[in-house]
Amino acid sequence: LNSTAMCDVSLLTPVTVLTGFLGSGKTTLLNHILTAKHGKKIAVIENEFGEVGVDDALVKSKFEAEEDIFEMNNGCICCTVRVDLITILDKIMKRQRQPGVPKLDHIIIETTGLADPAPVAQTFFVDENVKSFSRLDGIVTLIDAKHVEQHLDEVKPEGVENEAVEQVAFADRLLLNKIDLVDDEEKLVHIESRLRALNKWAPIVRCQNAQVALGAVLDLHGFDLERVLEMDPEFLDVDGEHMHDDRVISVGFSQPGELDLEKTNNWLGKMVQLKGMDIYRMKGVLAMAGCENKFVYQAVHMQFHGDFTEPWGMEPRNNRLIFIGKNLDRQMLTEGFEGCRDIHQYITEADRDSVKLRFSKGEEVLVKTAVDNFSAGKIVAVVHREPHLPPGRFVPYQVELHDGSCVYVPADNDVFIRLADKATIDAAVEVVEATLKASVE
Repeated sequence: LNSTAMCDVSLLTPVTVLTGFLGSGKTTLLNHILTAKHGKKIAVIENEFGEVGVDDALVKSKFEAEEDIFEMNNGCICCTVRVDLITILDKIMKRQRQPGVPKLDHIIIETTGLADPAPVAQTFFVDENVKSFSRLDGIVTLIDAKHVEQHLDEVKPEGVENEAVEQVAFADRLLLNKIDLVDDEEKLVHIESRLRALNKWAPIVRCQNAQVALGAVLDLHGFDLERVLEMDPEFLDVDGEHMHDDRVISVGFSQPGELDLEKTNNWLGKMVQLKGMDIYRMKGVLAMAGCENKFVYQAVHMQFHGDFTEPWGMEPRNNRLIFIGKNLDRQMLTEGFEGCRDIHQYITEADRDSVKLRFSKGEEVLVKTAVDNFSAGKIVAVVHREPHLPPGRFVPYQVELHDGSCVYVPADNDVFIRLADKATIDAAVEVVEATLKASVE
């Protein structure tokens, strides 16, 4: 290259493609980069595989300005949305050329865990606008040390590529992550030898929780087109196609409201135990009843973790959860998710005196006491507090049943409480009296 060409290249915005199979730690690494004190202005392009996007909720708070994050959730970046990628890069280019807009130091593209990085890299060599504005700095692949061999060895249907293999083969830097989950040094050495058999050029960096120096990810000047063409002569063929495994699908949920923490933990724990081998990835940002902070779930196969993070604040409480895996049962997952939704219509301390309820203390009512059963009783308290409820939260009613026991009513609607007519009350009393008489005899 002559000096003019070198000068032109130095003015181009460097782009890093961040890839790696589902659950390898890409979003964790991205958060480390965004929170590090490096003084760089970085734009992020996110691509998620699935019906519901979750990663944006995990990284948006790290940005000073929302215009620095771009989302692509309508398909895999290596397939149908390559045009979208070019459109987003073009949008960034035009904004950068406006007067007064701070210069971008770097662009990071976080691909879905099922993406082949080759078509993404191809974009920077076949589109003239993209070439005039940016350069591909390198492909960084995260490796889940705990599960990588399982994915490398997975037998795919005929004609379907193994994405985990492609991600290793095209990498300019391999980050062997989650080494703390592999307690045998010989095993780690064995994994590294397998990675080198697929890619002898890319340096391997061991890490835990995706903690690496910024220099291991950005400003690598690592992508070598000649080497890639030697490995894949059809790399620049824009008409080339590849196939994903159609057994792999996503099932996602996005619902306002709150979930019951105990029910959710039990359900997700059971799912990971029973279906862990087929669940490549599960992640969610959830609103738990009585909790002011977001609850973030992460699972890779049978490795499962959940923890409270930042407060919801003024943001609407919403539940976003996605499963990505093989042969997933959509109906079973949907029923499980619905079973975790919190049924309580909580009344806060501030609303105790102003809340308007349908019934008053002393009224005879029917309350739901089983899935298909209502029992008669009398309201003995309104705006009632049970000891196990979250602090400062009340439920609409406490009802004394005709057998003398008391129950609380979680919500003021016909699903849980209804006005009882005299005939129903008399019938309920007769049943209770007959039961008591039989127990005495």
